[in-house]
Amino acid sequence: MTDARVAMISGASRGIGSEIAAALARAGWRLSLGARNPAQLTPPPGADALAHCFDARDPASEKLWVAATAERFGRIDAVIANAGIMIPKTVIAADDADLDDLIQVNVKSPLRLVRAAWPHLVASGHGRVVTIASLSGKRVKSAGSGLYAVSKFAALAMTHAIRHAGWDEGVRATAICPGFVATDMAAAATSRPPEGMTQPQDVARIVAFVLDLPGTASIAEVPINSTLEDSW
Repeated sequence: MTDARVAMISGASRGIGSEIAAALARAGWRLSLGARNPAQLTPPPGADALAHCFDARDPASEKLWVAATAERFGRIDAVIANAGIMIPKTVIAADDADLDDLIQVNVKSPLRLVRAAWPHLVASGHGRVVTIASLSGKRVKSAGSGLYAVSKFAALAMTHAIRHAGWDEGVRATAICPGFVATDMAAAATSRPPEGMTQPQDVARIVAFVLDLPGTASIAEVPINSTLEDSW
């Protein structure tokens, strides 16, 4: 059996997730790619990859995907929680169903995925968890992004909690916190041109770098700016 590391990437059919898959394939990782419609998944050329159904709104989905990944590869070394949604509403205009949906997809599902993969991450000896959070997990930029920020603040805290829970077992967790990235989600939320945003492949480069760091050089958060931000 090959010693190549195995990474699970949610939301891997497009945007940041697809670019992360390409970057890790170039680095020699084997890939387990999750998306609601596996037919839309296109593994990087030459990659040893599994395409699997993953629905963040289905509480059974994470365990099924982890089980299929472990059966295919015999190990799991990294979980990249990339799938996410945005509902552009203020916290006053939103209703409970909106908040529940954001928390389900952006917080609960990533945590369920990490829990399901936990024994494999620990067995790896150098397990890694990466959450694609957001600068909205560090500040509230506007009223319209307020509801989304609530979920991303929770996602950031969740990542730190995972980092604490796994530290003594060699598991490291990092929250990647970009501002606007040139993806379909950003296009629906801003009129800024794509060339003025962070590019998905640059986020992917940062993820690959973080995954390769030793446990003695762990980075807990990576803010990524495409515009000048205040300090926090």
